[in-house]
Amino acid sequence: MVKEIYWHLPGFCYFRLLNQILLNLMKDYPECFREGYRIGSVYGTFPGAIWNGGRAVMGSVGRQEIEAILKIYNDREVPVRFTWTNSLLEEKHLQDPYCNLIMEMADNGLNQVLVNLPVLEEYLREKYPKYKLISSTTKRITGVERLLEELNKDYFLVVLDYDLNHDRQALEAVGDQAGRVEILVNEICFPGCTRRAEHYRHQSMVQLGGAGRATEFPCPNRAAQKSLEDCMKRPAFISNEEIGDYIDRGFVNFKIMGRGMSGDFVRDNYLYYLVKEESREFIRGKIDGLLSRFRQAIRS
Repeated sequence: MVKEIYWHLPGFCYFRLLNQILLNLMKDYPECFREGYRIGSVYGTFPGAIWNGGRAVMGSVGRQEIEAILKIYNDREVPVRFTWTNSLLEEKHLQDPYCNLIMEMADNGLNQVLVNLPVLEEYLREKYPKYKLISSTTKRITGVERLLEELNKDYFLVVLDYDLNHDRQALEAVGDQAGRVEILVNEICFPGCTRRAEHYRHQSMVQLGGAGRATEFPCPNRAAQKSLEDCMKRPAFISNEEIGDYIDRGFVNFKIMGRGMSGDFVRDNYLYYLVKEESREFIRGKIDGLLSRFRQAIRS
């Protein structure tokens, strides 16, 4: 029996067309994709949700669009995972009507939430108990003891801090709990970044509409080229050749980074990780052709 490996994709809202095309192609051309690979969830936020963290996403969508986007994934049995990881939330933010509307509309037992603050986590556990809660990498858990403590808590999954991607001690320490660890395979930032927590706080402030909205965070990675080729040179990157070793250790959940990146970057990562090498150009042509037809239809 082929072992099932779950991939967690970015941008359920922003990349919804690309993700929808990918899901359809995986169904129509299964022979082109790596055997046993499944889409475990698609993560992100609806624009303007103040509980969102990691990357600020401004704007808003109405009830009909929320329902339509949820339907794209849930009709295919793919969970939508909300990035409710704003690190500046307080109790006063818990009654936000828009965020609670989203939670109510998606409250079907399939969907998931990433969390990093006790104040929101406790609220969600009490009010929306059907959601699977996932411990976010934004907690910056970089020590082995703290990682093991986190795995002993009541989380569906724990997303590994990418500083530990190649840390043999940490990977071996999780033992038979490896199946509950999610690994971010293509992080473009550098391990040990001293400004990452500050960057998360800045994005949280922007999402809340605070003073940081008018300023751009001086990220040391901001001017770097954002491409798969550049990403492959970064220390935290996990290649296709290496993933087999993680699977042998019991890891079955892998996350593709892409929020705030270009569609080309996300597409190239999908092709690299999910598609058999000999089928990449065929699937690339299918994706690009369908995206082009959609854009032409919009213009006309």
